[in-house]
Amino acid sequence: MTKSIEAFIFDLDGVITDTAEYHFLAWKALAEELGIVFTREDNEDLKGVSRMDSLEKILLLGGRASDFSDAEKNELAARKNGHYVELIQDITPADLLPGIKELIADIKANGLKLGLASASKNAFTVMDSLGMKSQFDCIVDARTVVNGKPHPEVFLRAAEMLGVEPKSCIGIEDAAAGVQAIKSAGMFAVAIGPKESFKNADLVYASTAELSLDKILEACNPSF
Repeated sequence: MTKSIEAFIFDLDGVITDTAEYHFLAWKALAEELGIVFTREDNEDLKGVSRMDSLEKILLLGGRASDFSDAEKNELAARKNGHYVELIQDITPADLLPGIKELIADIKANGLKLGLASASKNAFTVMDSLGMKSQFDCIVDARTVVNGKPHPEVFLRAAEMLGVEPKSCIGIEDAAAGVQAIKSAGMFAVAIGPKESFKNADLVYASTAELSLDKILEACNPSF
């Protein structure tokens, strides 16, 4: 075991479970209420983006960026979250993405720490529904940071809570904004998705099913 790596910090949506569909359906419901056409392609631009920034993008898309006060925008964001919370009630441990349960077990078996760095304000609820909350040493969500991804704050906060240096952490993300946040935090970045989408990542896997603790450690420390 290499001594340089002490912790793994995971994103939630698209890495541990796929709640992207629920987010899409919730945003689509809100957009329709506002008379805005919102497609799955549009939704791709919201991956890893905070709730308020996502709302701004949707309002801009519909030509309604100047139609609402800050208070009204907060109400709209809360309405979207209400749709989302209702949709995620049915999440169970069966919704863990392929390979994640095994990877987390390997990480813990090797004495490494586990953190979660999520742009979601519902991270605790989702992790509890997945039966994974107790497996993580810390969970940092959008409610506890000022700056959303691609700012590195959420990953730096997780490293601080874990009591490790950022350079001793490996971050796992499925969004370009998240990978940028990991790299800006000074961590080794593992991305999930098409290789061409993650030019800044240190290591890219097509899917979570391919994740391997030994291969990740070897990639970040060839002497492993």
